[in-house]
Amino acid sequence: MRNTNLNKVPLGEDAHSWVLCSDGTIRHNAEEKYKIVDIPQEGDILGVSYDHVELNFYINGKPTNTPVTSFKGTVYPALYVDDGAIMDVIFENFNHGPPPGYDSIMVEKSLLEND
Repeated sequence: MRNTNLNKVPLGEDAHSWVLCSDGTIRHNAEEKYKIVDIPQEGDILGVSYDHVELNFYINGKPTNTPVTSFKGTVYPALYVDDGAIMDVIFENFNHGPPPGYDSIMVEKSLLEND
């Protein structure tokens, strides 16, 4: 995200951002990479998992089967809505449990930092 202009939306128009759009497309580098079957609707719960290799999206606890890979470097999550939409963000006590092998968000901390 350090190389992405967060003031220029929609994201997904450059080589440094991936975005799940309201029309169900997953965009990267100004290209449609995936089109999910079940387009998100008002009231749906969107989920995201990332394990340093693969980024996955979920709608109402069900995987969209659109794995995003080939990340290099540090990953910075960003969430946004436009057109007067409202978004609630939950980082614990999930409505849908995380996928197998996942837990709540893990904040990484450098072992070299001084406390």
